[in-house]
Amino acid sequence: MSRTARENLRETAPETAETGAEETEAAPSRLPRVTYLLAAGVFLMGTTEFLVAGLLPEIARDLGVPVADAGLMITVFALGMIVGTPLMAVLTLRLQRRHTLTLALLVFALGHLVVAVGPSLPLLLGARFVTALATGAFWAVAAVVGARAAGPARSSRALGIILGGGMLANVLGVPLGAFAGQVIGWRGPFWGLAVVAVLAAVLIRRHVAAEASSTRPSVRAELVSLRDVRVWLVLAGAAVVCGSSLAAYSFIAPLLTDAAGLPSSVVPLVLVAYGAGALVGSWAGGRLGARRPWPVLFTAATMTLLVLLALAAFASLPAVTVLLVALLGLFGMSTNPILISKAVHYADRAPTLASAMATSAFNVGTALGSWIAGFSLESSLGSVGPVVVGAGIAALYFLPLGLLLVRDRADRGADRRSAASGT
Repeated sequence: MSRTARENLRETAPETAETGAEETEAAPSRLPRVTYLLAAGVFLMGTTEFLVAGLLPEIARDLGVPVADAGLMITVFALGMIVGTPLMAVLTLRLQRRHTLTLALLVFALGHLVVAVGPSLPLLLGARFVTALATGAFWAVAAVVGARAAGPARSSRALGIILGGGMLANVLGVPLGAFAGQVIGWRGPFWGLAVVAVLAAVLIRRHVAAEASSTRPSVRAELVSLRDVRVWLVLAGAAVVCGSSLAAYSFIAPLLTDAAGLPSSVVPLVLVAYGAGALVGSWAGGRLGARRPWPVLFTAATMTLLVLLALAAFASLPAVTVLLVALLGLFGMSTNPILISKAVHYADRAPTLASAMATSAFNVGTALGSWIAGFSLESSLGSVGPVVVGAGIAALYFLPLGLLLVRDRADRGADRRSAASGT
């Protein structure tokens, strides 16, 4: 273990060894108010990420382009999140975190204003890319601020609430935005998101505490924090867990209509069931993971694999398929707050870049998983192919998870021996 880590341990020794506290310390019932403000900001980000999918025909018709071309608004946003999250974390590192959050929301609002009035697809694509950069900056810093404000014993629980804002976007924000876009025009929801983002920026600026200048991290410190192999194991786990769930979810519509025989009108309701399961999973995973992270991680990994295997086996049974889709959201998303919490914890005093890379890893897993799953649709497996791909990816989750557990326990034992010897 590094000298810095041993010094940190000695500083906190009267309280507990940090990782041990994460598993055993009882968390107080009330989280800081800023937790819920950050969750509201993530709700906005989650809504805009998937809103376009429900409005593609209207956007394409208004701009006079094919639907496939309008779909680039989704692709560009995903690329902006993958590349932009760690990049923006580094570029904004010297800013006060509350300034970064506020600026990200204002840029987010500006990007939506451009989409709301933009006359051409290239301009809209540029605005979506800039919006994704702002979203990535907000996600990375929000995770650090939320974890620090809640404290070590409650960080997973707080992150469960914050990430739950993104899950709630799938349940409420995206369906309501799509409905509003069909009633008042597709540009209307973008106007609304811009206005709400400005209001959120004001509240965030007021309620996120200022930091002492001595606590601001440096780029060098952030890069040094990535030397811990546990951070990279967390990143691998984050990519795998999202790749497995989203490989199936990205192509859930053909599974429901072709394999299960459900009418297309039922698909949005099933997606709401998935979103509701994901919302509960994020909240429960964060809350339970605050005390017993390893049992929650391994249980969720096992159940995700079993649910995907069951979906592949019983896809022809409509009622069973709907239930399994909801369970996929529940178990597939329950590990995310724990993984981000661990990335922040392992990165020690310079966690911003690690948090950003965890967010980027989730998006990398989503992009790769859905890309591979798309090829499986053309195979003999047909609409069940993406679920089989998801199950295969889910089986890989136990490799980084098992290695992470072994390394974590070894490092914890070394820290305790160092503290006992006073070296």
